[in-house]
Amino acid sequence: MFAIIKSGAKQYKVSAGDRVVVEKLLPPQGESIEFKDVLLISDGATVHVGRPVVENAVVSGVSEGNEKQEKLYPLKKKRRKNYRRRIGHRQTMSAVRITEIKV
Repeated sequence: MFAIIKSGAKQYKVSAGDRVVVEKLLPPQGESIEFKDVLLISDGATVHVGRPVVENAVVSGVSEGNEKQEKLYPLKKKRRKNYRRRIGHRQTMSAVRITEIKV
């Protein structure tokens, strides 16, 4: 059984037991999280497609804490002006262990 959930502006395909890294969420480590924006659920035989979300469907998980992504170096440049700026950025992410998918 798998589900497609929406968290932030991105969509993730998850199953029970998966570890998913999503954009930063507020609950601290060890607390439960529920994703109510479930776009699709499939158990192999049947498929429930939401318009836009599947009603009464919930994907629950447990927070495993926050972490940071690798550092990105966006570059700003103006040609022929000798102007270059390189700034580092690390996005904060939250790790979630998916425990259950309910329809």
